[in-house]
Amino acid sequence: MMNSLKNISHEDILYNNILLLSRNKFFYTKINLSDTFQNRIHLIFMHLSFLFIKVKQTKQTYTYKSFYQKMFDLIFKNIELNMREIGYGDVQVNKNMKLLVRTFYNILLNCENFKRKSQNSKNIFFSDYLDQKDNQKEAHNMALIKYFDAYQAFCLDLSSDSVLKGVLNFNYK
Repeated sequence: MMNSLKNISHEDILYNNILLLSRNKFFYTKINLSDTFQNRIHLIFMHLSFLFIKVKQTKQTYTYKSFYQKMFDLIFKNIELNMREIGYGDVQVNKNMKLLVRTFYNILLNCENFKRKSQNSKNIFFSDYLDQKDNQKEAHNMALIKYFDAYQAFCLDLSSDSVLKGVLNFNYK
């Protein structure tokens, strides 16, 4: 058992922490997001984007470039495996992966300017990427905005080394 724990990379630890954040009951109970594969992926992308932005603010050394690539590869490898487990065929997986890569970069670009965006722009951003089960989108999006404002501030306060080591202890109340 101990040997298997030693083989867990920092990227795996960070990925698992991001998964925990994206599966937080807060999103599915208080925000009333639909518990769908797509919503979970988009939440993963949003959480990861703020971490990428944090690390990007530091010097662009080989370590950080390697981190980006390893995280990107890990996220998309796991998404592809999940799609195959669900039963998607090769053609459908390839088509969806291309779309998801494009979606990830769009979310990343939106998150880069998140702090400077107006409430209305943030509201539109969440409406574009997250499906909710009811018609109270605006009220729920305000809670999403507060959550991601707090998450962004948390990420900006993290040391880059913490991110590289997979340390991500964000608790939103």
